[in-house]
Amino acid sequence: MANIIIEKYRTQFSRVFAILLIIFIIFSKSLWEYQSPFFSSILFSIGVLFAAIASLGRMWCSLYIAGRKITELVTVGPYSMTRNPLYVFSLIGALGVGLATETLLIPLIILIAFAWFYPSVIQHEESELRAMHGKPFDAYVKAVPKFFPKITNLKEPQEYIVKPIVFRKHIFSAVWFVWLIAILEFIDALQELGVIPIIFNIY
Repeated sequence: MANIIIEKYRTQFSRVFAILLIIFIIFSKSLWEYQSPFFSSILFSIGVLFAAIASLGRMWCSLYIAGRKITELVTVGPYSMTRNPLYVFSLIGALGVGLATETLLIPLIILIAFAWFYPSVIQHEESELRAMHGKPFDAYVKAVPKFFPKITNLKEPQEYIVKPIVFRKHIFSAVWFVWLIAILEFIDALQELGVIPIIFNIY
């Protein structure tokens, strides 16, 4: 029952969490920025790298899954390495945004929230896939890890039919991690100008 509720209101839960976290970030400042500028720069650089990897990864996933998520069991491309590549890249991107705040607390909060929320979502979605695809999905489960990718499993076809209109729509949702980092930089500038007060100093 809990899994069904979480899946039904997944978008709403995610948005509420994101809004609360953004509010916290807006009024927070990294202590690393003052105490260790070099380490602060490393955190930001890793965050940007993660966001870029996540954006490219989500585009790669969308290339294979866009327009097919409900009707077909996709088992090639990123889906040959992990059964949930979109969530893998989403986690990488979310952690990237967290690290771009130049703190360790924000990505830790994101990681804990993901670990609490998404396993139930994944379980519910896989139950639906099993109901739709039966034995082919059971065979897929045996061959491909649920979450952590197995690189050696990668299988890509020489040709693949892409639905360009659906794919184009998915591209914009793939790059929001980069947009969020740009917003973080804007918030940082407003804090430096004194427009936004700093309430929380965090590591």
